This record gives sequence, structure tokens and C-alpha cells, in this order.
Amino acid sequence: MKVFRVLKPGMFTTIQDAGRPGYLRFGVPVSGAMDTFSLAAANALVRNDVSCACLETTLIGPELQTLAQVQIAITGGNCTPTINGHEASMWRTLNLQIEDVLSVGRMKSGCRAYVAVKGGIDLPSVLGSRSTYVRGGFGGIDGRQLKAGDVIEACPVSSLFTRFLFPKELVPQFSNDLAVHAVLGPQVDMFTDKGTETFFSSSYKVTSEADRMGYRLEGPAIKHKDKADIVSDALLPGAIQVPRSQKPIVMMKDAQTTGGYPKIAVVASADLDLLGQAKPNDEIRFSKITTTQAHQRIRRYRSLLEGLPTKLQKASA
Repeated sequence: MKVFRVLKPGMFTTIQDAGRPGYLRFGVPVSGAMDTFSLAAANALVRNDVSCACLETTLIGPELQTLAQVQIAITGGNCTPTINGHEASMWRTLNLQIEDVLSVGRMKSGCRAYVAVKGGIDLPSVLGSRSTYVRGGFGGIDGRQLKAGDVIEACPVSSLFTRFLFPKELVPQFSNDLAVHAVLGPQVDMFTDKGTETFFSSSYKVTSEADRMGYRLEGPAIKHKDKADIVSDALLPGAIQVPRSQKPIVMMKDAQTTGGYPKIAVVASADLDLLGQAKPNDEIRFSKITTTQAHQRIRRYRSLLEGLPTKLQKASA
């Protein structure tokens, strides 16, 4: 079922779902939503499986013309969307009519928004996922970001009546100062004690070299004991490498699967969503936690994701 025609694609809009785990050994990144919580929340609001494919927008969202009656939900960073020029609410189910024009708008806080369509965006699955991996040229629509004229399809649904609100107390708030938890990395012994202390006590700014692959950060130098290279080994989203420049690089969802720089720390998985909403010039502080604490955080996070459909409130007509 055709649901949208893209009038304006926005700055960088792609189709993402929960990602394609299980292929790192073949050199295929996980990809998927940079903010999995917001993706899951948008899907829950339209009664999709929380891992369904959605639109992920970056800084400036797209303008879409509706081709069928459809239910949507918009979550993530605050982007003040409009329908036919009138402001629309985020974090709730919205009904759109044929020829409505949805403008996702510019980000006021955070970096990325998610647009879920009831039934889920319908595209061929590649390696078990519809997520777009632009550098690899696969997934999504021809492995690329949206462009004007694209038509987006969704799986057909039978009912568009029930609408929901997301609980206010669960809506994340995004600021320009992020506090991110991290555990010590596998090569932390390659850094001086002062270097490790500097990393965990300093504030680092996201530079303009920031995308779905990773963020280069600017801040106090992190000193190595000796060399700044290792035999390439595995990389995962959240790994924090420190090259010869002594400035950290945080790997994100489209990161390459191996790297040759020592990793001083790894972001706790439960904090990756917050990091996924960071934009250039945002400040990040890393707080050291133990592996046990990181495990506790991810268990609570997964429990929250799984329970999202039960936490919604029915919206009045």
C-alpha cells in the first residue's frame, strides 16, 4: 500500500529498523536506528512490532504527501512537526488523510526523529533487516537516503481507529550536555593513568565529523603510554577509539567491524540511544561504571522496551 510521496527529503532521511545483528564476522555493520528507544516507542504508538522499519530523520526532516489514509507516530528529538501547516503533536498516534502534507521540521533538541507508519514500512529485507546502510549501498530504498519523488509503502492494515498517547514521564529529554556511562575498554592498559583520568574527568565536544558511522570528539588530549596502533580487532557500536591525535572517536551504528586504534572505553549499551541524539557542538561527559553495572542497566532497558506497548494510554477522539 502506497502511503507517502516524498516532496522534500530532508537533510539525511533513511529507513531504519532494529538493525541486522549477526553479520559482523562478515564485515556487515549492525546499522539500525541510532535511537532504538524512540524507534520502538513510535512503533508501539501505531501498534506495530517495536522493531518495525521507520523513517529516521536527521536535523531537518522531510516533507511528505499522504497517498492513503494512514496512522503514524513521530518520536525522538523535538522537531515540532506540522500537518497541512498546523502544528502536530509528537509521542502520540496521528491520523492522516489522503493528500495531507506532513512536514517533520527542524530539530529544536536532539538530532533524530522517527516516523512510524501503522503496518510498518514495506520493503525487501536484506540480511534480515530493512535498515539502510548507505556506505554499503544496501537496505532501505536502493541503499540510499530518501530523495524527492520516492514513494514509501506500508503493509496493509484493517483498522485505523484506536489512538494512543505515550506517558509523559517516559518521554526522553535531550539537551546539549550529555552524561554517558562507559566501561573500561580492552586496551585501557595502553593509556597512561593520567590519560584515562583525563578521559573520564573532561568534557568532549562533538565535531562536525559526526554521522551514523561515528563521532570525532574535541577536548583534552588522552595520552598513550607508547604506540597508538594495535593489530586490527573487533569494533562494536559504542567503542571509543583513541588514535595518534589523542582525541577520542565514538563508533556508532554504521561503524566498520574492525579497527586498528586502542579502545579506552565502551559506551554502555543502554546509553547508546542518548548518544544517538547527539549533534555537532554538543558536549559529552563520560562516567565510568563497572561491567556488572552496565549489565544491570541493559537488563532494565530491555525490560522497558519489551513493555512499551503495555504502558500506552488511549487517546480521546
